[in-house]
Amino acid sequence: MSTPQRTDYPHFQPITTRWHDNDAYGHVNNVTYYSFFDTAVNTYLIQVGGLDIHDGDVVGFVVSSACDYFASIAFPDLIEIGLRVGKLGNSSVQYELAVFKVGENEACAAGRFVHVFVDRASNQPVPIPVRLREALERLVV
Repeated sequence: MSTPQRTDYPHFQPITTRWHDNDAYGHVNNVTYYSFFDTAVNTYLIQVGGLDIHDGDVVGFVVSSACDYFASIAFPDLIEIGLRVGKLGNSSVQYELAVFKVGENEACAAGRFVHVFVDRASNQPVPIPVRLREALERLVV
């Protein structure tokens, strides 16, 4: 896999690393990258797509995830998460994400995860709501 470049992503979410993100080896622990991805996606869904995480009828469940690592990051690095949509289905979306140090063009890590949108009450898949779909379509590559 080649290292993703900043120009591969249409949207960026700034993230501040925290002291407790570092592990005993002095770099951000691998599991923390998933938190960065989740934060970037959900910030976009709430701010741009109008997702109501508290009272909305539809919620997104993560059903698959993965991450590849290319270079370390550590507190107090300032980072940005590149976000794009690789696949947009009727009730699901595959996000493709990358972690960049501010000012750098090559990603430190790249990941992907799949959301399936479900009815909050029944947990059954439902079509992605129109406003949310429109927001996701802006990120399709």
